[in-house]
Amino acid sequence: MAYPNCSLKVNKQMLDPSFESYRLSLDSIPCYTVQLDAAVAEVKLKDTQYTLDHMKAFGMYNYLHIDPWYEESVYFVDCKGRVLNLTVTLDTALGKPREVFRMDLDAGSVEGERLCASLSLTSATWAALSDGAGTLILLRTSKRGESSHLKWEPVFSESLGEPFTILHSACHVQAGVHAVELLLLRLQKDPDDTRGSGFSTSLEWLTVTNSAGVEKKYEVRKRRLMKGKSVPHYAALEPQGKGLMVASEKPFVFEQVDGVPLEESPVEPMEVDSSEPVYVWQQTAEDVTVCMRLPEGTGKGDVRFELSADRLCVGLRDGEPLLQGPLFAPVDAEASTWTIGDDKSLEVTLQKSGEGPLWCELVPGDRRGRYLMNEEQAAQVQQGLAHLTAEDPNADPEKDKPPCNAQELEDCDRFPEDSSTLMRFDGTTLKPTHVVNLGSNQYLFTANTSPSEMPALCLRHDVDALLWQPRPDRPNDTWEHVATFNALGYVQASKQDKKFATCAPNFSYAALAECMRRVFIYRQPSPVDTVLFNRKQGRQVGQVAKQQVASLESSEPVLGFGATNERLFVLTSSNLFVLKVNN
Repeated sequence: MAYPNCSLKVNKQMLDPSFESYRLSLDSIPCYTVQLDAAVAEVKLKDTQYTLDHMKAFGMYNYLHIDPWYEESVYFVDCKGRVLNLTVTLDTALGKPREVFRMDLDAGSVEGERLCASLSLTSATWAALSDGAGTLILLRTSKRGESSHLKWEPVFSESLGEPFTILHSACHVQAGVHAVELLLLRLQKDPDDTRGSGFSTSLEWLTVTNSAGVEKKYEVRKRRLMKGKSVPHYAALEPQGKGLMVASEKPFVFEQVDGVPLEESPVEPMEVDSSEPVYVWQQTAEDVTVCMRLPEGTGKGDVRFELSADRLCVGLRDGEPLLQGPLFAPVDAEASTWTIGDDKSLEVTLQKSGEGPLWCELVPGDRRGRYLMNEEQAAQVQQGLAHLTAEDPNADPEKDKPPCNAQELEDCDRFPEDSSTLMRFDGTTLKPTHVVNLGSNQYLFTANTSPSEMPALCLRHDVDALLWQPRPDRPNDTWEHVATFNALGYVQASKQDKKFATCAPNFSYAALAECMRRVFIYRQPSPVDTVLFNRKQGRQVGQVAKQQVASLESSEPVLGFGATNERLFVLTSSNLFVLKVNN
């Protein structure tokens, strides 16, 4: 079965094509400091952890954890092995961080093998903790907001082998059994990788459940292992443990279940490079014609044909589609036709909705077809590209428009390779059910918008930053566009020292933190109190988007960064800064 090619549907009503820029605001941001009595448990990379993936996974780790269930509450781990909590009720009367749990950082430690301790707040009453040396601890926290004075109770602790960090966790109850789903990240040496970095990335999906009738006895029920060649930008489990979503530069595949290797799946039809195409197609300025061979004895009643303005599905009833997916450009469905010829071939004629450039593909990503270009079209293409080629690298250096020099592009104009994908895997079959080619939609950051929802991911679309909320209960609209941060895609790319990025759960602002000292806040457009006019366009301006800059009184690197609707939290080795952003 071919991977279902999906696309992210942008809500155009949430875009602002007339957005001009952010206005720098000189309004001061109240900043309060909490001095820590012990340093944050920062683990610096060793000489053996030299790859870019190590830097992404561990060197850029966010040591500060916002509690999505209880507002204005944050957690971190210090060098004494203490899990500390700070809950803000009054900014001018901040107390000391309170210890909720303590672990032994020296237990099970192997020199050079320890990673940073990681914490994941699983639910309103549960948390998962990794000591950085390979041990997983599940903690019953009670209702953290109501029982903030109680220490957390460990109910499960087990060594799981090589050190790992916890990317995400979720819990659910089914048939009286409480299950905790965890997603663990490891970077392991790969002897088979002789041309790359020598390391591979593994994601382990762990299910820990309590025994029937025994409330406090938990055990590992299932372990699923998937591997890839890059650290994922985004990885999260669905609330009921029914699936997994991963965004990464290189694709991930499941390889083991409970230590047993999975049988290799046959190559997906969409990836097959066959000498015999499934279909051939050609086009004119007005229409597109597709031809495909049908089995002997096929009649019109055996053909399944579905066509909308932007999607096509052709195949045989009770069989796999021969051609399926979104079209390169819209068509007029009512004016399009199909017929079976005398040579038992199916011919589909798609009427283009309007004149435009020639289609580069019929169905983006489908490589099973062959395009037939007539001589006239080939001549037009060659003539259109003639001015871009010459015998010499620069035939006329003095001309008004010299050849493009890639070195003149700004860093924020560059895009990564068009290989990044966003995939949703089914928890039962472990097969991909939805695949989105992110292409130039560069990943920016992950944000928690609601305790009951999966984390949202923010992607760059042109110059804007669009926030996408996973909706696993909607098979046809799995990712919903819920917020737009105007021009933030361009802005964040221009910040060469940017380390962290996030946004408020209510989308009122986005924020960037540099490696040291400076924090940038970008607020959504809001009505102005006074009348303003755009001098160039001569029109009245009703809303203004503000940019604010805060400079922290610290020379230490920023280790953690988090946002609530009212405050920004910035963690360094010896201080926790609280910035009052909204009232």
